[in-house]
Amino acid sequence: MGTKNNNALFFTCSLIEYIGRDIRRTRRKVTDFLGKNRIKRIYEYSDVFHCEPIEKIAAEFIEEAGMTKGNFDNVSECKYTVPGYWDIGEVYERLIEDMFDDEKIIDGIWEVYHSWIDEQISNYNTDFYYQTRDYIAECYKKGVIL
Repeated sequence: MGTKNNNALFFTCSLIEYIGRDIRRTRRKVTDFLGKNRIKRIYEYSDVFHCEPIEKIAAEFIEEAGMTKGNFDNVSECKYTVPGYWDIGEVYERLIEDMFDDEKIIDGIWEVYHSWIDEQISNYNTDFYYQTRDYIAECYKKGVIL
């Protein structure tokens, strides 16, 4: 897979994570608010978007998509060191890369964020999110934490 795709996917997943934290919504709900077309736009123009501060890009998409605040707050519920949004973005990026071909990346983003694993990655009180990419991919394939 090319570097450009990796970076685009990394930025897209990190932005979803950032927005989720900002509006206190599950990452699945953030993707619902964005919809596939906006996600595709973020992915395709990530090289432009990432030149701006992520706070600004997030605010623009929150407003454009009419996102509302929720009460999902996995950050304040975390009893340990909170992983950065770039760190969590990378977990999703690697999983999506490992599971989906380049031409299926947008569908892959949608499927992963709408699967059971979204809740597991977002639980910062477990060690799941910092397991190896191979382990996380295998769990995803099997549909359970192994």
